[in-house]
Amino acid sequence: MNIETKKVKLAQIKLNPNNPRHISEKDMERLVKSITEFPEMMGIREIVVDENMMVLGGNMRTLALKKAGAKECVAKIVTGLTQEQKREFVIKDNSAFGSWDMDALANGWDDLPLVEWGVDLPEDWMKELEEKKENIVPDKDPNILVRLAFHPGMWLGKREEIISITEKLKKTYNCEVRIEE
Repeated sequence: MNIETKKVKLAQIKLNPNNPRHISEKDMERLVKSITEFPEMMGIREIVVDENMMVLGGNMRTLALKKAGAKECVAKIVTGLTQEQKREFVIKDNSAFGSWDMDALANGWDDLPLVEWGVDLPEDWMKELEEKKENIVPDKDPNILVRLAFHPGMWLGKREEIISITEKLKKTYNCEVRIEE
């Protein structure tokens, strides 16, 4: 097997007609926007093609680049794979073996446009985050009321940590803390 990475004309790249993945129009619009706003990503995550310039990995990104009006892209050209290896790569490149840690997303990544970037969040998740931000309001007296609203799944394995944090808030800010699910 040999691998060469280089910039190629998009017109040279052939979409894989047997690609078992599809993308909705809405998701394609998001992908085009993502690539347009962060074009450097395409240099980091190349389109993978075989010796015939047939896409093995990146059919949707290739389509998005074309829709965005790009003329070139960085391609990783892989030669020497068997047909079986090519088919295996197509499937494994698109497999989602992991899942998002909603607690981690909610407590460190919630300032980012996750949905726009393709993260599939529960429908009520973003609404709850906004409500949580709005519910932290100072009182007219020196005490502060803090209401923390959590998606039920966010409690998993974090109950003691959350209680500890609320105790610190109470002591530090002389406030009342209410936790709601």
